[in-house]
Amino acid sequence: MTSSLLDLAPVLPVVVVEDVADAVPLARALVAGGLPAIEVTLRTPAAVDAIRAIAAEVPDAVVGAGTVVTPAQVSEVVAAGARFLVSPGWTDVLLKAMRASGVPFLPGVSTTSEVVALLERGVREMKFFPAEAAGGTAYLKSLAGPLPQARFCPTGGIGPDSAPEYLALPNVACVGGTWMLPRDAVADRDWGRVEALARAAAGLSAGGTCR
Repeated sequence: MTSSLLDLAPVLPVVVVEDVADAVPLARALVAGGLPAIEVTLRTPAAVDAIRAIAAEVPDAVVGAGTVVTPAQVSEVVAAGARFLVSPGWTDVLLKAMRASGVPFLPGVSTTSEVVALLERGVREMKFFPAEAAGGTAYLKSLAGPLPQARFCPTGGIGPDSAPEYLALPNVACVGGTWMLPRDAVADRDWGRVEALARAAAGLSAGGTCR
């Protein structure tokens, strides 16, 4: 892994796996398209088994767990092979567990006070969630002046059209999104389409041009 999870690619796919049989081909399609970091959200019964399968069978993927909200989940997903953790928010109890896990983590924030509190605790890389509902690019741009040391992966309501606006901000390293995983493509197991959408996402940067 690079020095930071946020530097692996401009987009972090946020994956909801309903059928564990889809996990490996889906991950392979994302990696082939240039998106090696994959956040599997703990929103379905198949999630932990999906993380385990990807970790075991897709060596080029950097698989992590999202929607992590308890210390027990931290332990479970790291044991399954998760190489990073993402939470929608944070508490000191959850932060302690994520820090003790030994893997990179992105605690979620949506207010200035939450950002300052994490900076006090030595955390500089965060998830900004829910990005669009919490103020979007205007909010993040306002944070860049007083809190330039904080780096963000905004997630929530971001698509291919708005992603370049986020990536243009100095405090945004990457964005999280689901648009490269359309429901119908996953349902039809159209991994070629997923790979093509991933490749387009991997080429995004500020202004919509390739990095």
